Amino acid sequence: MTAALATRGVSRVDGVLLDLGVSSPQLDQAARGFSFLRDGPLDMRMDPTQGESAAAWLARASLEEIRDVLRDLGEERFAASVARAIVAERERAPITTTKRLAEVASQAVRTREPGKHPATRTFQAIRLKVNDELGELEATLPQAVRLLAPGGRLAVISFHSLEDRLVKRFFQAHARADSLPRGVPVRARDLPAPPLRLVGRAIRPSEGEAAANPRARSATLRVAERTAAA
Repeated sequence: MTAALATRGVSRVDGVLLDLGVSSPQLDQAARGFSFLRDGPLDMRMDPTQGESAAAWLARASLEEIRDVLRDLGEERFAASVARAIVAERERAPITTTKRLAEVASQAVRTREPGKHPATRTFQAIRLKVNDELGELEATLPQAVRLLAPGGRLAVISFHSLEDRLVKRFFQAHARADSLPRGVPVRARDLPAPPLRLVGRAIRPSEGEAAANPRARSATLRVAERTAAA
């Protein structure tokens, strides 16, 4: 982000919007390998020219690694069962299509969440892993803050609880003044101002918006403003 703006002679901006969701065309194009509803090659890379595809990762990852990714990134209750099913299936034949992975995951998930496909969390976890999405977000947030002019705002739309938690904690940490041990003779007003100020509460879609656009149902928007003193 910093380098891209520098090539345009820009060092400060008045606003940064991060939309962390997978785009609808990525989900709708089976060839991208993101959708468990459309059969296609099991890819899931945001940039298909770089990195390791989901199929390649699943072919080499250990049972324990697959389980941990499903549990930690997908928050999948049946992570161990799904991981065992994936390993058993790949011993019979490589898992190379979205349809096959969806079938394997669905058979291993014993209880369906209302309104959710049983493979949702498996696909979400593997996509986050393949693209290192949480790592990218952790690298991006500090850059965005540094680029903001005083009064500039950073708005982040997340679609996953892990992403939202990361954003929430980052905003809170950067909206607090430095804490000092008890007894240090320094007044709160003499401490350096924190770099961010929280703007309102988290915003989530209304029932009407979620009904009109089901893909928005898990969205959360958080906003913070760069302080003048920072």
